[in-house]
Amino acid sequence: MIGLCSFRLSALLLLTSLSISARAELLTVNDFTLLDQHGEAHSLHYHRDATAIVLIVQGNGCQIVRNMLPDYRALREDYAHQGVRVFMINSNLQDERNSIAEEAVKWDIDFPILVDSSQAIGRSLKLTRTNEVIVINPYDWRVVYRGALNNRVAYERQKTAASEHYVRSVLDNMIAGETPAYQEQQAPGCIINFLERDGEQISYADTVAPILIDKCTACHVENGIAPWAMSEYRMVLGFAPMISEVLRTRRMPPWHVDPEIGEWEHDAGLSVEEKATVLAWLEAGAPRGEGPDPLLEISPRLADWTLGEPDLILEVPAFDVPATGTVDYQFPQVQNPLGRDAWVVAATIIPGDQQAVHHVLMGTVNNLKADGKARERDIFENYIMGYAPGNESAHMPSGTGVFVGKDAWYTFQMHYTPYGRATTDRTRVGLYFADEPPAKYFRQQVVVNPAIRIPPGAPAHEEKAYFEFEHDAIIYNLTPHAHYRGKSSTFELVYPEGNKEVILSVPDYDFNWQRTYSFVEPKTVPAGTRIVHRTVYDNSAKNPGNPNPKAEVLWGLQSEEEMLYGSVSYVWTDESANKPFHSKFSVDTAQYVGFMDQDMDGKIARGEMPDRMREKIGWKWWFVDKNWDGGLDQAELEAMFSR
Repeated sequence: MIGLCSFRLSALLLLTSLSISARAELLTVNDFTLLDQHGEAHSLHYHRDATAIVLIVQGNGCQIVRNMLPDYRALREDYAHQGVRVFMINSNLQDERNSIAEEAVKWDIDFPILVDSSQAIGRSLKLTRTNEVIVINPYDWRVVYRGALNNRVAYERQKTAASEHYVRSVLDNMIAGETPAYQEQQAPGCIINFLERDGEQISYADTVAPILIDKCTACHVENGIAPWAMSEYRMVLGFAPMISEVLRTRRMPPWHVDPEIGEWEHDAGLSVEEKATVLAWLEAGAPRGEGPDPLLEISPRLADWTLGEPDLILEVPAFDVPATGTVDYQFPQVQNPLGRDAWVVAATIIPGDQQAVHHVLMGTVNNLKADGKARERDIFENYIMGYAPGNESAHMPSGTGVFVGKDAWYTFQMHYTPYGRATTDRTRVGLYFADEPPAKYFRQQVVVNPAIRIPPGAPAHEEKAYFEFEHDAIIYNLTPHAHYRGKSSTFELVYPEGNKEVILSVPDYDFNWQRTYSFVEPKTVPAGTRIVHRTVYDNSAKNPGNPNPKAEVLWGLQSEEEMLYGSVSYVWTDESANKPFHSKFSVDTAQYVGFMDQDMDGKIARGEMPDRMREKIGWKWWFVDKNWDGGLDQAELEAMFSR
């Protein structure tokens, strides 16, 4: 057996000839973002505070990598408190995320393995084999070392222990404040097969431009929401370095879902093949090549109403936005001008000043408050849609709609952000109505937790809440929402029998883009199913958008505060326009249970209640907790609220 193992290792080591001279030049590593085997996003430049960043090239089935795992772990443990961050990266054509995750479980690999599906990052790092170790200096993002970790495994032999520790020597120099000269050592490993992508041979006219038209020009068009238009090849060439950067860092296209989870309507993300093709073309200098320029055929956006001429246009009362400062949320209202009932089946919101309007939420209320002023919760009494860049229009699923009574008031939540110049916003809303009442009421519920507390400096703090469906339902779309500190978000279904299913993951949440994700195949869920919404917040100084890393952050409307807010749009399976049974009181109570029940056992214990609520109940607890199980379930809470 020993001889057989030695033979296998020797056979693998015969593949380890490495040309050092081909890569001896200093290499600066541009920023990139990759998802790991668990779907968590990792950005290189996020670790700018590290002493050093170590990338270990991993590949499934490579016995050399498996053999070196104890050495990798020892390096990480010995240098963890010295500010050294260690990751693995997999650029293999034959490996995919699920198989990488299986390899990690089988071999107890607890490193984040960055999955380079497009091979774009591996190609830029000039990787050739697994087991290579790359040391990056975050001061200038240059590679200071690449090659073997140590000399324990070398050409055709394996030692019991290493006598030379190449990476440790480099790290010791960096920790001591010294800048090591670039070094390279031969690294035995399994060959990585990079798919041949000669960027100079990729056709702009036939290949690249059609991708840009399909995925980019909806925004990057004359009069579009993007800051520049892809109106011709010359514009793309000028912005080529920027396009490459935003593709490598997943900032563009602004479609931040985990591609391994769910299928979505109007998917704006690039496929692995599309991304690899465009990056290879850009890195080759974006050659023009032969053929016509398809971008010249793209017409400017001339019509405000992309869904067609609306049945009704509402003008939101004008608002003067100052040049600087914080503007309180505004809640203007417009009375239904039709004088009759209507069913809204689509809507478009057009801000008067796109720079000043961060977002708009719209719903209706049936009765004005005594003081004539709307409140935050009024928007959700009968919710219609929300606007944010990239989310300008909403079209209800076929056969559904939102009912608006003849005496209703359209109510808006307007979030304004000053941008250095005083302006007046005059937002308009286009509404589209059904000719006949649709079959179903289109409902919306928010999974919310107003009791969030994010500790100062916390780099990955999670908050959660849930909503339990009391009837069978069909879920159509989801919208995660957080503010500057939002890092990632998920929605998970927990079915009555206990099995779980993650149905949406946004691993690199971007506050600048408030996307609604609509299922290609809506999710049908039985009564008793919970939808659990989780958001991870980065309140550390490493978050470049963090207003104050030293602050404890609580719930609030302003962007420097935070929210756990997950919108869920659905219909009740058995409810119809002719026979409504939706209870706003009941779903609101379910919302209360969902954020207070932090251990998710279906009831609210005394310790889970806010102090004021617990004090108000006081001795009456024994009468409210009717089944004496030590907590209040939804039925008991409804009984208490209805008194």
